[in-house]
Amino acid sequence: MARAFKLPDLGEGVHEGEVLAVHVSVGQEVKEDDIILEVETDKAAVEIPSPFTGTVAEVLVKAGDTVKVGDVMITFSNGEAADGVETEKPVEAPAEATLAEAEVTVAETAKRKGPVPASPATRRLARELGVDLHRLTPTGPSGLVTADDVRAFAETGPETVGPPAVPDAIPEAEVIIPSPTLPDFSRWGPVKRVPFRSIRRATAKQMVIAWTQIPHVTSQDEVDITKLEAFRQKHKVDIEAEGGRLTMTVFALKAVATALKTYPQFNAALDVAAGEIVLKNYFHIGVAVNTDNGLIVPVVRDVDRKSIKELAIELHDLVQRTRSRKVSLEELQGGTFTITNAGAMGGGYFAPIINFPEVAILGMGQGRLQPAVIDKDNGEHEIAARLIMPIVLCIDHRVLDGADAIKFLKMVIEALEDPDELLISMI
Repeated sequence: MARAFKLPDLGEGVHEGEVLAVHVSVGQEVKEDDIILEVETDKAAVEIPSPFTGTVAEVLVKAGDTVKVGDVMITFSNGEAADGVETEKPVEAPAEATLAEAEVTVAETAKRKGPVPASPATRRLARELGVDLHRLTPTGPSGLVTADDVRAFAETGPETVGPPAVPDAIPEAEVIIPSPTLPDFSRWGPVKRVPFRSIRRATAKQMVIAWTQIPHVTSQDEVDITKLEAFRQKHKVDIEAEGGRLTMTVFALKAVATALKTYPQFNAALDVAAGEIVLKNYFHIGVAVNTDNGLIVPVVRDVDRKSIKELAIELHDLVQRTRSRKVSLEELQGGTFTITNAGAMGGGYFAPIINFPEVAILGMGQGRLQPAVIDKDNGEHEIAARLIMPIVLCIDHRVLDGADAIKFLKMVIEALEDPDELLISMI
């Protein structure tokens, strides 16, 4: 009997992915947990294991294809699913069955004492929350238990399990405005077409959501990082010896975390449907990383609880794994604020786009020697060469005002201009 393997739920808010590689072919014998596909979702590459032991009957996808959750990718002949596998043959109601009968069929599947259709990420979440998958009523395609089913059960119990009232992500159809028909560019000269996919496509969707949903306001200023650079030079060798890299972004992480604690409205999200501002009592800061494939934003968790040394080591490791495509999907989620530093590439002032559903983002440019007026103790002034870094803060004007931005930015600037008081005890 043929068994179909569909793209499972790979994480919160993930609805589709691009096939990067297919590791099996028709006629190949496959064992349970053998890696059969590699799929890129939300900028992370995910290796997908086989849920069956059997023979590959059909391969319905190829590298470059875009697949949605629930799409059949591979079928197996005589596939046998061992106890505890991540997914299994979907339950299909007879063609003449009523909707109510089909719902009962799915529910009975979920209650039986056998493997429950669920992705690895959903099973891991269920273990963490102490939820028995057999007690859930699945809402996913073909009786698949989703992460939302698990969360709903953990929060409210079985009586109210069902799809969330507000989706985790705005569906693509609601935010992608149809573009006007393009002219035939080949009329004026040679052209080349390349696929618009992978990280570039994921970035485009996120930017459309951010730009159409968030009214942006930008504040900019300058930071005298002369003392900070001297501090960095003094300690960078010791940090490098322990596997870290002491960059301006590391200091910005700590300065931002301090400002977020003082101004919690920046560590928030706007729930439009509920008419509420969600204030987050954790400080997970995303750092934009430029890779050969595009911009990716991994998240450094609990920044407020970590020392400069710990952050320098963790961030360096996270950046390296991001650029080598070894970062996990979970490490790209859960951010409460984002920092983007264009200084390493020589960038100056720029206006970054807020990473929806966050409400603010901090941009940093390259520090450059400039003449500056210095106040002397005797009340006089002098002109001296100082290392000046441009800094930009973009806010969601639905939640924050310009006055809020000025106060927040001032606190970040003060922390970066006087590193000794704030940071030396954390090395």
